[in-house]
Order: sequence, then C-alpha cells, then structure tokens
Amino acid sequence: MVVTDSRKAAVRYKLALDKYVGQQEYGDVVAMVAFSGDVEDKESGPEPFNERNMNPGIKGRDLRDAFDTDEYQVMIVANKFQTGFDQPKLCAMYVDKKLNGVDCVQTLSRLNRTYPGKEDPFVLDFVNKPEDVLASFKPYYRTAELESVADPNQIYDMQEKLQQERIFTWQEVESFAEAFFDPKQTQDKLSYFTRPAVDRYKARYSSAMEAIRDAQRSEREAEMQGDDVALSNARRAAKAAGEEKGVLDVFRKDLGSFVRFYEFISQIVPLDDRDLELLGVYARHLRPLLCPEVLYEDIDLSGVELTHYRLKKQQEHRLNLNDGEGDYRLSGVVETGSGTGHDPEKEALAEIIARLNELFGAEQWTDKDRLNYLNTVKDKVMENSAVAAQIEANDSPEQVMLGDFPAAVQEAVMDSLDTHTAIAESVLREDSIRQAFARLVLDAVLYHKQPPSSSL
Repeated sequence: MVVTDSRKAAVRYKLALDKYVGQQEYGDVVAMVAFSGDVEDKESGPEPFNERNMNPGIKGRDLRDAFDTDEYQVMIVANKFQTGFDQPKLCAMYVDKKLNGVDCVQTLSRLNRTYPGKEDPFVLDFVNKPEDVLASFKPYYRTAELESVADPNQIYDMQEKLQQERIFTWQEVESFAEAFFDPKQTQDKLSYFTRPAVDRYKARYSSAMEAIRDAQRSEREAEMQGDDVALSNARRAAKAAGEEKGVLDVFRKDLGSFVRFYEFISQIVPLDDRDLELLGVYARHLRPLLCPEVLYEDIDLSGVELTHYRLKKQQEHRLNLNDGEGDYRLSGVVETGSGTGHDPEKEALAEIIARLNELFGAEQWTDKDRLNYLNTVKDKVMENSAVAAQIEANDSPEQVMLGDFPAAVQEAVMDSLDTHTAIAESVLREDSIRQAFARLVLDAVLYHKQPPSSSL
C-alpha cells in the first residue's frame, strides 16, 4: 500500500509507477489506485482521472475483491482504504503523508493481520518522525479506556458559536443544502451559495492582515523615533488585529470540529434535528474554501518545476512500546469548538523558523543559531538608510524586493562574514584574547548583559 497525501498525488503515483514498471519490464507487478470522485490534473492528462479509467482491469469489481487476487500487488490510496480496510496479505506500506494520533494507528495497523507465509511487515515512511509514531501508538498499546463521556448537547453550543460570527446566513445554509440534495444541480450552484460566506471571511481576514502590517510598520517607526507612547499604541493595535485574525482562524477550525463531532454523535444518539444536518453539509463544504491558499489563488506556480531530488536513508528504527509505559487513558469529547487564536508574534516566529529550516536544512545548526544569524543580517541591512526608507514607503514585501533590498542583504552578509572572520581569527590566534573573550561570554551568560566593548 502506498499512502499519499491527496487524490492528485495518488493519480501521479499511479502514472509514475505504471511508467516505471513498463520501463523495467516488471510484468508481474500491477498497481491499482483508490480515491473518490474525479481528479482534474491538466499536467498529467486532459481528461479527469477516476478509479474507472485508471483501473481498467477492475471491470466493475469491488476494489477490495480485486486486490485480494493475484492480479494486483500494489494499492495506491488517498484516504480511501487507508483505514477500515482488512487485507491480511498486506505486508508493506510506503507513507508519503503526515499521520497523527488515531489516524496514524489505524493506517499502520492495516499491516498487522497474519497470513501464511507472511514475514515481518515493512514500513518506509518519508514524512513522519519515529517519536511521533511511537507517541501515537502509546495510548492504545495496552488498553483503550475512555476517561470521560461525550455530551451530545455540545453540538448545539458549537452551532450557536458558528452562527454568532455572522460569516454565513441561515438562508445560505438552507439554499446550499437544497441544491446539494438535488441530483440535478451542478457544482456551480453549490459554489454560488458558499461564495457570500467566502467573500465575508476573506474581507475580514484581509482587513485583519492589513491592520497587522500597519501596526507593525507603526511599531518600527515608533522604535526608530524613540516614541514610547506611539510604540505602546502600535503594540495594542497589533494585538487587537492579531486577535481578530485568531477569531477567524478559530472559526475555520470550528467548522471542521462541528462536522466531525456531528458525524460522530449522530451515529450514537438519534438527534432528529434537520437544522444540524443542513449545517453539517454546509460546513463540510465551506471549510476547505476558507484556507489561505484557496482564498488567495492568484499565486502563479506554473513556472515551478522539480529538477532534482535526492533520496537518503537516514536510519532504521525499532519503536519499543514497552519503554516508558504508563497509564494511558483516552480523552472523550468533553469540549469542542474551544480553540483560541495564536499569539501573532509567536506564530510569526514559528513561521520564520520553519522557513529557515527549509532554506538551510535542519541538521547543521539549531533554530537559535539560524535566528541569531538572521538578526545579525537584519540589523546590518537596517543600517542602510536608503533601504530603510524604501521599506517604510512600500506596503507589500513584493514591492520592497524589487528595490535595493536584495543587494543590501548580500552586502550585509559579506560585511558580517568579514567581521565575524576577523573576530574569530583574533580569538583563535592569541591565548590572552581567547581567555578574556571566554570570561566575557561567561559574564554575559551569568548576568544577561552585553560584554563591555573596552574589555578586549
């Protein structure tokens, strides 16, 4: 089984695997692909892809039954058959998808059935860390006991919370549901009834992001001018804008929480509530449309092309579930829709660290090393008055990047290289300087102050 992170990825895996098998003349290897609906991928083919045209040998059979025969050796999945699929012959899994919690347990547990002649199962994971997989399995290793009971009435609290944000109207919910359950209606009609909510959300989200940028710009100006009052006002404005963005982020997450909890609780308790059913259908379709990457689709990635990649074996892992064994209990659904917005400063810092890791890799330096270097270059760039003026005069990062900023960064990198090299050579060349510098570093660590410039 090959576990992919999207239906489009499943399509491309299927095409690539078929091509490779043909080139290598592996006539006894045939792969099937499993995903729901049609997939539009103009880069792979002009027509939509689906299970029927990608699995011509199935001929109307259930994919489970066909995979149980000698005709197929590989199943490529995108959510479908990733869980709840019982095939005891399954002996290997290639994972190209982030797995967490019970989803991780259910996915990898497809391999744990016994079958005559079946050897130890094998997992090749391109995405997940061993410690995360182990943490996902730990709560279910010995016992799976609920420590709390879900309250069905929480679904009504979530419904009210969603409606209070006034992102959608109830008339839009009813109109969407009516079109959804009408087999004659098209996708365009469904999009028509979700568009007003998307537009409201996008307008508020864009306004919050603009307010954050304005407040950050005011904060920089106040710091440069030494105006404490203006600095305090700018920070309050940034916090308020960050809270508004947090409210919108939580709303999007609450849509997903409502759908999951309703689908769960409606299988246990006969709610018999038409409004909940309508909102469940509407929320399931609205949430994906509120993701930032969907809201701002004007980014053109058509020119991006993968030219090189490298597979590198890191290591093999044996995950021992007995290590650190404790008393695990599964948390029931006690409170849903209780998320809060993130601190905008911490969120921005986490994003910067993630981008630095992508740029420089995560093996050579710590996050603090990369941040210190980034701050050093940033401070040198801001010493350039012309560049600082361009940053203040332009609203968007794209406009700044068209000016002198890239050249100023390169110059700052060269300057910091020369400075750090000269200091390092002095410290390493003379023992007296090395000892004095070590003492200064110790002072800085112990007393959290900058070393006096005259000590050397």
